[in-house]
Amino acid sequence: MKKTSLACLLLLALGLCACSSLWDATREHVFGTAKRSILVDRVADAKDAQEDTQQVFQNALDEFASVITYEGGDLEAEYRKMQAAYDRCAAKAQTLDSRIDDVERVSKSLFKEWARENDQYENPEYRRNSEAQLKATRQNCDEMIAAMRRAEAKVAPVLRVLHDQVLFLKHNLNAAALSSLQGEQARVEADVAALVAEMNKAIAESQAFIDKMAK
Repeated sequence: MKKTSLACLLLLALGLCACSSLWDATREHVFGTAKRSILVDRVADAKDAQEDTQQVFQNALDEFASVITYEGGDLEAEYRKMQAAYDRCAAKAQTLDSRIDDVERVSKSLFKEWARENDQYENPEYRRNSEAQLKATRQNCDEMIAAMRRAEAKVAPVLRVLHDQVLFLKHNLNAAALSSLQGEQARVEADVAALVAEMNKAIAESQAFIDKMAK
């Protein structure tokens, strides 16, 4: 991907992060939405982003497979298909990172507020119960975020391979280039399979956290 494209994606991610932060503050201070509810919504958004990322990368794998087995015709058009598939993957990777950042931001704010308010209890039993609940919730949240980051870490290796393939085909629009790319197909399939598997674990962790918070 060109440097200008990467810069645009970065600026977009930063803009989305600023907008989400402002919207969360508005929900809390204007509409009276509790941080707990905001966190659940952000986890749900991250879960949706994980599912979208899975689908987009799987679609890209299918697209690449169809391109490298292509016989005859306009190779320039096939290259454009690969480039478009890669761009969709890169955009989803940026969105996923932003959604996980949102979860981390809101969770830190919630737990900081929760700990501060625990000090306000006069009833020691209430305080102990709340502190225990905070500890358990924070641990569950940390484990969920760790699962999200592990899944996200599987994205970069796939992107690098897809980028190499797109770049190679761009400058080698011939049958020999397609044949060369076929040798990488097994590697891409393995990387995408690992990504999907890790993403499934993170999605399950996200749903479990949402369910616990709803109790």
